[in-house]
Amino acid sequence: MPKTTKTPADNAAEPVATPAERAHGVIDAIVDPLTSALKRAGLRRAQKSAGESEPAPAAPAKAATGAGKPGLAISPLAVPFPTIPPIAGVEIATGRAGFYKHEREDLLLMRFAEGTSAAGVFTRHGVGSAPVDWCKRQLAATGGVDVRALVVNAGCANSFTGKPGADAVRRVATAVGKRMDCRQRDVMMASTGVIGVILDDSKITARLPEVESRLKADAWAEAGRAIMTTDTFPKGAYATAMIDGVEVKIAGIAKGSGMIAPDMATMLAFVATDAAIAPAALQTLVSLYTRTTFNCVTVDGDRSTNDTLLLFATGQSGAPKISRPGDKRLADFREKLEGVLLDLALQLVKDGEGATKFVKITVNGAESPASARKIARTIAESPLVKTAFAGEDANWGRIVMAVGRADEPVAREKISVKFGDLYAARDGLISAEYDEAKMSAYVKNQAFEVSVDVGVGRGSATVWTCDLTKQYVAINGDYRS
Repeated sequence: MPKTTKTPADNAAEPVATPAERAHGVIDAIVDPLTSALKRAGLRRAQKSAGESEPAPAAPAKAATGAGKPGLAISPLAVPFPTIPPIAGVEIATGRAGFYKHEREDLLLMRFAEGTSAAGVFTRHGVGSAPVDWCKRQLAATGGVDVRALVVNAGCANSFTGKPGADAVRRVATAVGKRMDCRQRDVMMASTGVIGVILDDSKITARLPEVESRLKADAWAEAGRAIMTTDTFPKGAYATAMIDGVEVKIAGIAKGSGMIAPDMATMLAFVATDAAIAPAALQTLVSLYTRTTFNCVTVDGDRSTNDTLLLFATGQSGAPKISRPGDKRLADFREKLEGVLLDLALQLVKDGEGATKFVKITVNGAESPASARKIARTIAESPLVKTAFAGEDANWGRIVMAVGRADEPVAREKISVKFGDLYAARDGLISAEYDEAKMSAYVKNQAFEVSVDVGVGRGSATVWTCDLTKQYVAINGDYRS
């Protein structure tokens, strides 16, 4: 595992109001001169990461145990959970609240040191959810200063639940605040699971004393398992960085398998660092790097009501406090943070429901980066393209179809399509060196690349996706049962 890595306005996850407003001035004045270079470097690291992290040949399928949904085979693209040491200022505990009928932990509690900064990006979904609304409102009210706790449950999304759902979130936050001697608004909340079911907050509050008694610094793997739904393996990432000569740590977990699309996907991600970074700077960084990581992956093109990415900075490392996202002392940290987010995002694709192929799709020669991204997403989310991948069929005609369906400027007579280094089409025609046998052999790999040039400009973008198999239908056909 590597250590790391619509229009942009439509595609970017929505930052909370107050920190983001402050951050915009910082971005314009400081980060924008860096942004292009950072994004180019991030794309190079992402491409390297995707190339270096091709999974080993598939082992025989085995049933996932202890978390997720019973009976699901572990993804053949699964990667092992990394060794994550304690992060100073972070304590973790998990427990069983009983949102699932089967025996499994489904509750996560994190406690943070006093003075912890927080920032987040959330789904832009029109329906949203009670915990998303709560986090956005509280971060706007506090400016992300001194966040003390995080509570996450799996098995109930608490979305489309109106005032009763909002009241349930408030009651949990109040209970946690009393136990941890902090304000309810200093408690962040997240939920994942079935939409339309009101959260039974009593299941959480009843378990709080027991879970709190188990808080410890070294429980990242347990945390990754507790938030799984149809995930078949827990997802984690870790890196270290230097800030002004002091080593800082960055660790994160994520969950997500289906209902995954750019704009945060049905995913939760929680990242913590012991660096000392002001909330506004933290918000700038998480908003910027979400665009190049989580918003560049897709499994099935569906967005979720509950997408949440929260970033916490405890300030316990001893490194100097940084207030500006463009501060030169943050250069290594910025790179490593983007790497951790990308690592987690790619693991979502590798655990796509029923996935057997991990595919990187790059579009070049577009009118703009936004146009390139739309074309790449259209290819990546096409059921016809994805089922061809599942059937190990290098059906380049379906890719050309998706390019045209994106409704973006293209030069038909200049379009080229490649599978790896093999040209399927060039200059608007089937390639003279087209070799069906080589193409077929190439797409039998578990991980492969498709690149398209549309011949109208210099815009480029990369999106990562997976195939669409019968197992996806099976998993989602009886999701609630």
